[in-house]
Parts: sequence; C-alpha cells; structure tokens
Amino acid sequence: MNTPMRRLWPAVLLALVVACTERAPVAQETAAPASPAQGTSATAATAVAAVGGLPNFSALVEAYGPAVVNVSTIAAAHEVSDGQPEISPDDPLYDFFRGFGFGGPRGGRAPPMRGEGSGFVISGDGYILTNAHVVDDATEVTVRTTDRREYRAKVVGSDARTDVALLKIDAKNLPVVQVGDPHGLKAGEWVIAIGSPFGFENSVTAGIVSATARSLGDTYTPFIQTDVAVNPGNSGGPLFNLKGEVVGINSQIYSRTGGYQGVSFAIPIDVAMNVKNQLVTIGHVERGRIGVTIQEVNQALADSFKLSRPRGALVSQVEKGGPAADAGLKPGDVILAVDGHDIERSSELPPLVAAIKPGKQATLTVWRDKSERSVRIKVGELQEEPAVAMRDAQKRGEETGKLGLAVRPLTGDEREQLHTAGRLVVEGADGPAAIAGVERGDVILMVNGVAVDSVGAFRTAVNASGATVALLIQRDDAQIFVPVRIDS
Repeated sequence: MNTPMRRLWPAVLLALVVACTERAPVAQETAAPASPAQGTSATAATAVAAVGGLPNFSALVEAYGPAVVNVSTIAAAHEVSDGQPEISPDDPLYDFFRGFGFGGPRGGRAPPMRGEGSGFVISGDGYILTNAHVVDDATEVTVRTTDRREYRAKVVGSDARTDVALLKIDAKNLPVVQVGDPHGLKAGEWVIAIGSPFGFENSVTAGIVSATARSLGDTYTPFIQTDVAVNPGNSGGPLFNLKGEVVGINSQIYSRTGGYQGVSFAIPIDVAMNVKNQLVTIGHVERGRIGVTIQEVNQALADSFKLSRPRGALVSQVEKGGPAADAGLKPGDVILAVDGHDIERSSELPPLVAAIKPGKQATLTVWRDKSERSVRIKVGELQEEPAVAMRDAQKRGEETGKLGLAVRPLTGDEREQLHTAGRLVVEGADGPAAIAGVERGDVILMVNGVAVDSVGAFRTAVNASGATVALLIQRDDAQIFVPVRIDS
C-alpha cells in the first residue's frame, strides 16, 4: 500500500504534499503524570469564550501552547548529480529557485540538509510526538521549547505507514497536552493548530473540521480533514478541539502550489497513541492483516450483488494460504462489518483490521449469495521493516567511525600532485564530520595536534579523544583546524 505523498510533483495538477519539513539549502495516557502547562489552570482551555459570536482561543493557547515545541533536524550530506538542482521539494523556496533553473550544488557532495517541523509533549518526562517525515534520515534532532531551551532528542522510533514518530528528551516536569477522543469530532466543529510554519514558532491558526475518516492512499490512517491553515513547518504539531484536547497531528496538505490552499489533514490522535505505546513497549508497530484485495462498492456493483445500497468492501482477490483463505472467504464476498463495526466504504476496512492484534480472532459480517453471514477469522500479522532513524544513524557511524569519516592513504603521486605532507585523504564525510564542514578530498594532517600517517593511527587517535576532536585539514593550499563534536 502506498505511503502518503511527500513531494511536490510539478507534472501533477493537484499534488498531495506533506506540510512538514521546511528545508534550508545546505494523554491522558503518558509515562508521567500529565499536567497542563505550568502556571496555568487545567480548566483554562476548557471554556472557550465567544467574542462577537466567534470563539476566543486565547485561554486554550495560554494553557497548552507551552507544550508545543519546535523540532529541527540535520540530515546527512549526499551526492548530487552534475547540473541538477538540489533544493528539497519540501523547501518553501523550491518553486522560486526552480524558476531560475538552479537550486543547489552542481556535482560532488551537498551540505547537510536542515529541516524544521513541530511536535508536542505528551508526558512530563520528555516524550514528544511528531511526524515521521519530520525526522526521516535525521542524524541530529533538536527540540526547542517556548522558553527557548534546547534539548538533543533521541528518536525512540517511527512508523512510516502512519507518519508518526516518538522523540525523547532528557527533561522533567515539562508542560504537557491533554489527549482527547477524535471519534467525537463532527464536521463543522472548531479546531485550532499550533506549530512552526516557515519557522515562525508557536503560530496559532484556526478553522473547522471539514470531514473525518478521509483515505489518502495510506489506508491505515483515517485522516481528519480541516480548513485550518497548515504550511511547511506545521507538520507534527497538534490539532486541538475547543476543550483544549489534542485530537490529531497535523501532517499533510492538498495543494497546487505547496502552500496552504484550504485543505489540510491530521492523523487522529488515537492512531498516534497506539503507535506510541507499541514503540515504547515492543520497539515497533504490529498490524493485523487478513490477506485480501478489496475495492469500493459502487451502485452498479451493489445492484449486481443485490445489496440494498452501495456499502462495504468487495473482495476481489484472496491470498492463497492466507487468513482469509483459511476462513473460507471468496472473491465476490462483501465485508460489511468487523467485530460489529460497520463498513460504509472499502477504505474503512484496512485500519480496522490493522488495529487487531495479530493472532486474535475476529468476526466478519459478510454478504454472500444475497444474505449476510458471520465468518470467524484468525488475524495474521503484516510483515514490515520498522523504521528507526537513530538506529540507522548509529549503524552508519559504525561503518565510517564515530566521526562519520571514511579515509584512505594517499599514493605518492597524489601527495605530489596535492603538494601535501599529509598521508590520508577523506573519501566520504557523514554525520558529525559533515556537520562540522569536513568534505570529500580534504587531506587530514593531525588529530588533536598529533600527526597521523596511517588509517590505524587515525583511528587510534580518534578513539582516544574526548567529546570533541580537532582535525587539522588541508584543503587546496590552505590549512585549518576543524572541531568535530562526536555526539552531533
């Protein structure tokens, strides 16, 4: 199944884009007591006063705004092709620069990519929810609170299918949000978003719920559609109802331009909290599956199968040897309900099945031969590779050393050509070294003031270093010390 579209595709007339990471060039279910923002009353946001017939959100923002944070990321540098623009499609200036035919480095290795998004604190001991696409491929994640304190964040885990990520910072007694029930949302209800659009931290926008249970291709998330202004940088921020409860995580927009055009989408908070609980307890997300291919039931199909009206999910294919086949399901069956939950549209079936713990029994209400029947089925597990950003980053560090450097000895001819006394050249820079500014082709002369003439000597000197390593490098005819912070 496809994941949500995250890029602006110029060839597509209407593009579904992620309203998330602003790129620069280069509860009440919690682990700790959930208290409202410090210095405000928990009831301050529960009563939204009307001013001139319209709601006044100031008490809500005052109470829970401090629990909303800015999330900034640094991603590893990467190779770029000669002559190709290299501005991220998520960057708000992408279309502007593209119009001039350029957008970044033309060949070689691009600088580390920097991005921004939003998040919110769900427990006083430092657990934070945001979007998975905000922290995708990040080697460094920094959380900044409204009082301008900054924390290095660990990515506990992320789930690409729901676009939810869980962060952890080393802090206590943080202001937290209150988690609500998105199932009570109704079209026309007021909601507000708080986030960092285009880097403008703690910006507040308001609107109404346009629809619920929207399917956007990622069939595991029944999105909340709103007309709240959401722009790049808002992703990962909370969507509040008038009670001051978080009911969703702002995630995507529907737009021709990449900016807000009146249609935005949020992940229901119950979906996000389920992901959070699984990431904390078992380190990945388990989903149920039954092994069928389904399609929507339109009026013509409803007439063909003698249904009173179009509803349910029509089974078009059954996986051989899968749970559905074992239970006796057949192509042509229409699944009308799962464990008593009615299915109006086919897109409602996958989230319901995915929410069932693998191995458990479920009851399907099936339309076959002009009548309903109940089918018991043992739900299987959807196999997938969990995406955990920090684990991937750690693996890259093991491959290239804790500085993120790949080095090799220089040949005699190369040393003569470069006019250098150094014996090691950088083949690739990633992680901390790339962030510090080390580039491919730099010649390493010293580590912490000690000359190094072999890969072994270089590795020994780095391993003996503290939190920061001072590299003396030669680039062209210039020499400069570059401090590399190992924990960056």
